[in-house]
Amino acid sequence: MRQIFLDTETTGLSAENGDRIIEIGCVELLHRKLTGNNLHFYLNPERDSHEDALRVHGITNEFLKDKPKFAEVVDQFLEYIAGAEIIIHNAPFDVSFLNKELALQGRPTFTSFVDGITDTLVMAKEMFPGKRNSLDSLCDRLEVDNSGRTLHGALLDAELLADVYINMTRGQDALLMEVESNSDEQTRTTEYVDLSSFQLPVTSASEQEIAQHADVLAQLDKSSAGNTVWRKLENSVA
Repeated sequence: MRQIFLDTETTGLSAENGDRIIEIGCVELLHRKLTGNNLHFYLNPERDSHEDALRVHGITNEFLKDKPKFAEVVDQFLEYIAGAEIIIHNAPFDVSFLNKELALQGRPTFTSFVDGITDTLVMAKEMFPGKRNSLDSLCDRLEVDNSGRTLHGALLDAELLADVYINMTRGQDALLMEVESNSDEQTRTTEYVDLSSFQLPVTSASEQEIAQHADVLAQLDKSSAGNTVWRKLENSVA
């Protein structure tokens, strides 16, 4: 299964009010192993970031002014994510911005290009009800090193999310076994043995063992004031 961990940074909180994507970070996981085949863009949003957003990601307008616009990278981006399961923390936020950017290019919605979307925030709330489930909180809880995260960054956050997700879902593989096949290995045969002629030896208890057993039963019967199961059965038969 091909999974892509995706994160974005934006100029603000509302795609519908004109905010735009300024950074996209994608990390690929194939068969639960990081491949290194990641994708990362800084984008010129053609507008300024809100002050609050700038304090979160620290990506200045000056830095972004010579970066490509979304229209210039959209084909590369869609080719990369095509057919994959996309994993996002608080997916509705990022997907709303991606849908807006795609709509501006006359493209279908984001979900039409991918196999599905998994929201790790929803997963975390189910696993850790009543607790804080921000990405930083999950890193602390699952012992994922986020010491390098002084500011939000799309690629760094996608990498951290991949580590968090692997830890959150580690139990999925607990009962799985890896089977390696060798085409050169000779076909194995099983030898069947007829056990019908075998007679198992029967060892009877000695007189001493019988006496010791009877003594234990008598002590149990005495402790229960005659309410042991065998005593009740004897009385019912009598």
